[in-house]
Amino acid sequence: MAIGSVISNRNFGSFIGSGRLCQTNQAVVHNKGERLHLQGEKVLPKFKYCKGQWCQSIITKQRVIGRCKGYLSSNCSFRSFIQSRKLDKLDNRQYQKSENVKVNRIRADYKPEDIDITETEVDSLTGSGEAVLADANVRKVSAWWEIPKRWVIVLLCFSAFLLCNMDRVNMSIAILPMSQEFNWNSATVGLIQSSFFWGYLLTQILGGIWADKIGGKRVLGFGVIWWSVATVLTPIAAKISLPFLLVMRAFMGIGEGVAMPAMNNILSKWIPVSERSRALSLVYSGMYLGSVTGLAVSPILIQKFKWPSVFYSFGSLGSIWFALWLNKAYSSPKEDPRLSAEEKELIMGGNVSKEPVTVIPWKLILSKPAVWALIISHFCHNWGTFILLTWMPTYYNQVLKFNLTESGLLCVLPWLTMAIFANIGGWIADTLVSKGYSITTVRKIMQSIGFLGPAFFLTQLSHVKTPAMAVLCMACSQGSDAFSQSGLYSNHQDIGPRYSGVLLGMSNTAGVLAGVFGTAATGYILQRGSWDDVFKVAVVLYIIGTVVWNLFSTGEKVLD
Repeated sequence: MAIGSVISNRNFGSFIGSGRLCQTNQAVVHNKGERLHLQGEKVLPKFKYCKGQWCQSIITKQRVIGRCKGYLSSNCSFRSFIQSRKLDKLDNRQYQKSENVKVNRIRADYKPEDIDITETEVDSLTGSGEAVLADANVRKVSAWWEIPKRWVIVLLCFSAFLLCNMDRVNMSIAILPMSQEFNWNSATVGLIQSSFFWGYLLTQILGGIWADKIGGKRVLGFGVIWWSVATVLTPIAAKISLPFLLVMRAFMGIGEGVAMPAMNNILSKWIPVSERSRALSLVYSGMYLGSVTGLAVSPILIQKFKWPSVFYSFGSLGSIWFALWLNKAYSSPKEDPRLSAEEKELIMGGNVSKEPVTVIPWKLILSKPAVWALIISHFCHNWGTFILLTWMPTYYNQVLKFNLTESGLLCVLPWLTMAIFANIGGWIADTLVSKGYSITTVRKIMQSIGFLGPAFFLTQLSHVKTPAMAVLCMACSQGSDAFSQSGLYSNHQDIGPRYSGVLLGMSNTAGVLAGVFGTAATGYILQRGSWDDVFKVAVVLYIIGTVVWNLFSTGEKVLD
């Protein structure tokens, strides 16, 4: 079923298959015989059925253009442009061939004897017997093995977060030989470990503001280079003096503090909502796998090459990442000249506002209940998470009677569990969205699992009888906690995509404060109580977070 016509060289939109009404920017066509209007000129198509196909003669006021038999196709090789509505003379020299292109067009196969032409200006139609009406936007067909550009951005962000946590946790291993070499007591060790958070807290909100104003590419690139340089300089600073080391650790925190807001900003522009949970879950799982890698590789490097090698080797990886980032990444699809038209249309068809941010509307942001739901829920979530991750080796040693080596090995287990379940949760969330569930419903379901799952498994710790069951409960607690990546961690882009960097900076500031205060409060509780009391406090905060989240959160855009 085809329209056997040769039409102007102006851009024509996409035609759809048999029996459907197709809207173009110049014509409305129905391929079973309804009236066709083209550039203000009435065209009357006449159809007859012959040889199993529809044949048609298109008659205008001026002339009969032709009759052909054929079919509609949107994926044909691009053989020729026939460039004039008056049918300028065509010969073999006017056929333009182009390989590996994909265009929206009408293809009409014809035979010379089937064409009746009157009052035309065509002397001959030579070639393969194929006429093509092509869209002016010629699009390159991607090879099957090519990764979509938006997922290249996701993988680069994943690798940045992998390096982020590798550089962060290496100090927890290297501090042991360092404290022996420099004769640091436990108070000094605690001071060094906490100095990272001085800079980390400082740039959470600032990083979000910078990313929303100047773009996530620049801010994330700056952060990776900054903390990588600080990592490489850490051994030098330690050998100079303790104050220099404290300053260098704070500088490292400054670099890592901008990473999450910048990442959130760039993914809000690159990832459509139907893929948001999977993308964020994959990126955050980079943090978990970074912790696993750092904890596993650091002892080997220290044993073979001494403790400075950990900082030199880990820090130098940032330069490799930065080179790839400069070459491949852009702050938004709009800035990427190599992005295919199809993928740009898919991404830009979302609900992300394209105007750059010039002023942050703080009063408007702080007036939204959904924003406060994010901040409070992030605090409640991180209280339990940081307690488990910080005090877990001590719990294994004091309660389960594992030795320090066994405790260290088991510390890797929750990170692996979180990496796996974060991605499972992301696939579940995006599947629910694709099946028609509202974003609000999906976010509430996933975050409720992220709260109530850890709360349930922590309450079971006082009832288990064997160390193996206790470890299983801890792993299940962290695994269900990872569903939060598809809950509150994805919600910043839902409620305010233009200000997603600032929103994540605000909520993550509350989350970091929860980690600082929660870690200190746990030590205070253990001096006067038991581990059951520690877990009860975490469970209460998980329940508070669940109530606040389900009452006030939303998946709808509230900031624009």
